[in-house]
Amino acid sequence: MSLSEHLKELRNRIFVCLLVLVAAILAGIRMAPALVRFLLEIGERYSYHFVYLAPQELLMQYFSVAFLMAFCVTLPVILYELWAFISPGLRKNENLFFILAMVFGLICFCAGVYFAYRVMLPFMLYFLISLNGGTGVEAAVSVQNYISFLMTIFVIFGLVFELPVLSVILTQMRLLKVEWMKKGRKLIIVVIFFVAAVITPPDVVSQVMVAVPMMILYEVSIILCSAFMKIRRR
Repeated sequence: MSLSEHLKELRNRIFVCLLVLVAAILAGIRMAPALVRFLLEIGERYSYHFVYLAPQELLMQYFSVAFLMAFCVTLPVILYELWAFISPGLRKNENLFFILAMVFGLICFCAGVYFAYRVMLPFMLYFLISLNGGTGVEAAVSVQNYISFLMTIFVIFGLVFELPVLSVILTQMRLLKVEWMKKGRKLIIVVIFFVAAVITPPDVVSQVMVAVPMMILYEVSIILCSAFMKIRRR
C-alpha cells in the first residue's frame, strides 16, 4: 500500500472508533442516572449522605460517568482497530503476542476494578466514615467529590493490575530485564508499601491489603517475563 492508502485506512479506522464512542456516550447518558445511583448506594451502605453544591453538579456527574462508561466500551474496538492496522507489518508470533497482550490487559484491568470494588472500597469507606465518631459531625459528601474518589480508586487498581502485562511487554521490547527485576525485589517491596500508604487510608490493614496483591503481581510478572524470554530464545 502507498502512504496515501495507509493514511486513508487510518482515517477510516479512527472514524469507526469515534462512531462507536459517540454511540456509547449516547447510550451511557441514558444509563447514567442508574449508574450514579448504583455508585451512591455503595456509600449509603456505610451511612454516607450525599449533596450537590452547584445546580449543574449532578448533571455533570451524569456526563462524566457516561463518558467513562463509553470509553470502557470503546476501548476493545480501539485495540482491535489498532491491531488490524499494524498486523500486516507484524510477524506471526508478534501478532499472537499483541493479541494476548490486549486480551490479558483488559482482563487484568477488569480484575483490578473488581478487586477495588469488592475488597478495598468497603475498607476505605468504613474507615473514612468512622473518623467522625464521637465528634458530633455528620458526613454530607459532595456527589462530585465522592464519584471522583471512586473513579480514582477504580483507575488506580485497574492500572496496578496491569503490572504483569506491562512487564512482559517491556521485557519483550528489551527495555527491561528479568535480572533487574529479581535484583531490585527488595527495593520494589519498599516502593510498593510506600505506594500502598499513599493511596489508602492511614491504617495498617488497608495498606497490607493493597501491598500484598501488588507484591504477588510483581512475582507473577517475574515468572511470566522469564517464561516469555525462554520462549523467545528458543
